[in-house]
Amino acid sequence: MNSKFTKTVSYTLAACVVASSISLCSDAASATSGVSALSSATGVLETTNFTAFAGAQLSVNDMLANATAIGAETQLAENESEWVATAENPYANIAIAQVDNYVYIRENPSADSEYVGKLYNKSAGTVSETVEAEDGTWVCITSGDVTGYVKSEFVVQGNEELAKEMSRRVATVNTQTLYVRSEASTDSSVMDLLPLGDDLTIIDESMEDSGWVKVTCDAGDGYVSTDYVNISTEFTVAESKAHEEARIAKEEADKKAAKEAAEKATASAKSSSSSSKSSSGKSYSAPSGSSGSSVVNYGSQFVGNPYVYGGSSLTGGTDCSGFVMSVYSAFGVGLPHSSSAMRSVGYGVSYDEMQPGDIVCYSGHVGIYAGNGTLLHASNARTGITYSDVNYKHILAIRRIF
Repeated sequence: MNSKFTKTVSYTLAACVVASSISLCSDAASATSGVSALSSATGVLETTNFTAFAGAQLSVNDMLANATAIGAETQLAENESEWVATAENPYANIAIAQVDNYVYIRENPSADSEYVGKLYNKSAGTVSETVEAEDGTWVCITSGDVTGYVKSEFVVQGNEELAKEMSRRVATVNTQTLYVRSEASTDSSVMDLLPLGDDLTIIDESMEDSGWVKVTCDAGDGYVSTDYVNISTEFTVAESKAHEEARIAKEEADKKAAKEAAEKATASAKSSSSSSKSSSGKSYSAPSGSSGSSVVNYGSQFVGNPYVYGGSSLTGGTDCSGFVMSVYSAFGVGLPHSSSAMRSVGYGVSYDEMQPGDIVCYSGHVGIYAGNGTLLHASNARTGITYSDVNYKHILAIRRIF
């Protein structure tokens, strides 16, 4: 989840933030809930997105097209290299927050100034200028849709390797069905299939010139043709004060709506038959309860049933997102049939806060946390609906509905 640098010109990162959660770092406040995991890869790609965990995005091509040069030449601080944002170098002028929770982004370079946003730990922003003030050195950054000042001691600038480590290289599907192949050839076997709009984490770009990149998917590590994906770089970015307030309000509303939906589904289940039979004759209990554990109990009945790409039948065959969608649908909760879209449903929680019923999102895959370190999911055509170690691959997001 890279960079090459020449002379210094500042460019603006702007992003549309999808109301969700972010939570990571601080200079004087408590944490809000969120998820942090982002993985890394190397290489130079055509389009770069700087993305808040909640979903804010901006392509570097757009950024470059609309950017304003702050100065012709700027002498960076001693021992720092000169970086410049170019389409080939998404890491120019990037500063990474290194704090316990978050650092305030101030309207002016002063600790007494009003804050306009929060830059969470490991989040990124582009630096446009350095200001010496009475209380120390400040840097002006743009991160997501927030522009303001942070104390320089809370961010690391000019560290290409850190910027690479804190970003994720992404291949987003731009065709109706993407084939993930075992080798970088159309003659090789198909390992996995992904729908339009889903994305995968890129782990190797050394073959990009030949039209292939290596990605990680639920079936393992494989290759996708660059003809059928849009390649980008994602960073976690700041959350504006306005978006923070809107997110918190939405989270509370979502919790209330989910609770009401679960209670309604429970009442409906009690008034109907307590069980049903599939075409194979196997009986399944109706959903009951209004908690994450209730979701797990209901979904676990379908372990052993088949995996079918594009499917959403818990008995006849479903894919990973179809499984999560259909299980939650039984509790009156509507979710998208897309593993990447599920990274913005409900509200985010950290890994340490994960509890049964939470939706766990990976590169090209999604499942339901079943507790005790296990994941309940429609894995693949070989295993069908099954249990796995929740850490069987890198977690991108954890979302909570109940």
